[in-house]
Amino acid sequence: MPVRLLIILYLFATLLPLCSAWLQGLAPRSIADELASGAGSLALAVILAEFVLLGRYRFVTRRAGTDIVMRMHQLLARSAAVLAVIHPFFYTTRRAPAPDWDVSRQFSVTHDFSAIWPGIIAWLLLPTLVLMAIGRNALAYRYETWRLVHGLGAALIAVFGVLHALRAGRYSADPVMVYVWLVLLGGVLFAFAYVYVLTPAAQLRRPWRVAAVRPIAKKTWEVTLRPERDTAFHYRAGQFAWLNLGHNPFSLQENPFSISSSPASGSEVGFIIKEQGDFTRTIGQVQPGSRAYLDGPHGHLTIKDHPAPGIALIAGGVGIAPLLSILRDLRATRDTRPTTLLYGNRSEDQIVYPDELESLARDHGTHLIHVLSEPPEDWSGETGMVSPDLLRAEFGGEEHKHWLYVLCGPPAMIESIENTLMALGVPSGKILSERFSYD
Repeated sequence: MPVRLLIILYLFATLLPLCSAWLQGLAPRSIADELASGAGSLALAVILAEFVLLGRYRFVTRRAGTDIVMRMHQLLARSAAVLAVIHPFFYTTRRAPAPDWDVSRQFSVTHDFSAIWPGIIAWLLLPTLVLMAIGRNALAYRYETWRLVHGLGAALIAVFGVLHALRAGRYSADPVMVYVWLVLLGGVLFAFAYVYVLTPAAQLRRPWRVAAVRPIAKKTWEVTLRPERDTAFHYRAGQFAWLNLGHNPFSLQENPFSISSSPASGSEVGFIIKEQGDFTRTIGQVQPGSRAYLDGPHGHLTIKDHPAPGIALIAGGVGIAPLLSILRDLRATRDTRPTTLLYGNRSEDQIVYPDELESLARDHGTHLIHVLSEPPEDWSGETGMVSPDLLRAEFGGEEHKHWLYVLCGPPAMIESIENTLMALGVPSGKILSERFSYD
């Protein structure tokens, strides 16, 4: 499904309630009242359509890209929150029960508590949920807790929002509008069931076992999984999967990690994981033989559908994982295109698989550039950050404008690199990126 079609379908879903209301031909009220109704309807439609941007639908993320989908999810959710919060304050018509003769509620806005209580709950929950998402890192609660609260909160907002529209909405009393809201709500409930019921149930048929857990750098491990049954896991180099170690597939104890192995290396799948969160701090304690489940593959950070005369891979820290997968696959498939790996870390002991990277540089011909911000005294490589000057020195040639650039690392680093590459004349379509987190 092309990205343009996805955008069209999303716009159709969000604008459908407004169009349905306009087609009813009811007598117009004041401009302020119509803006209030329109803001509320649009906010609710956006919230319901947001469930398409969960990041777990592969047919969406594979084409639009995980970064774009997550960024859209954030911006649209925040916009919907603003519209929802302000919409009741636009009404200027008196708040009173509609008289019997005012069947279209042209001269009154209901204040009946039985009609507005679902809206009050949704109105309070929505900004709270958005603020909790924005301040997730500062709140210091477990990722699994945040995920549960975020998912349930979003579902409750959707249910109470639709219930409010059906009970109190002037235009939503129309049978067509009732059908529209219920269909959109049905999509929400299906998305919720898809992530938390259907996908885990499918994983029961494809269990995995931990084959190995080994340290590969300072506080960094590579976990290798082996399928318990003779089932293939088809993925592309550079993608990621949701990993569940030691829990049943219906548990919320799963986290997304980039795949570091090559699809050409066999049935085993590897992940590079750094100790930096509640779950990852104990990754070294995972025992070989432990049961595991995978949901994937996900992500668009793959060179498969992007032909280019050369490939530049730029990683920051543990962002090397998907790029190492790509490098391993290039070597396994004997891809001879010129390749550059620019790899930034804080210290030398954080470099993942230094010997293998040197082997890739020697055997595959990969141009390897290490950058350390805190180098040792005897360090002979690049120092500081992955700076615009370094990027211009390495990729400033005319031929580099046609290369494919694959980036993975902290958001600030990725944004700076993207801006520099585009200033060098690299088209945005030639830049693939994946961030670690989203504000």
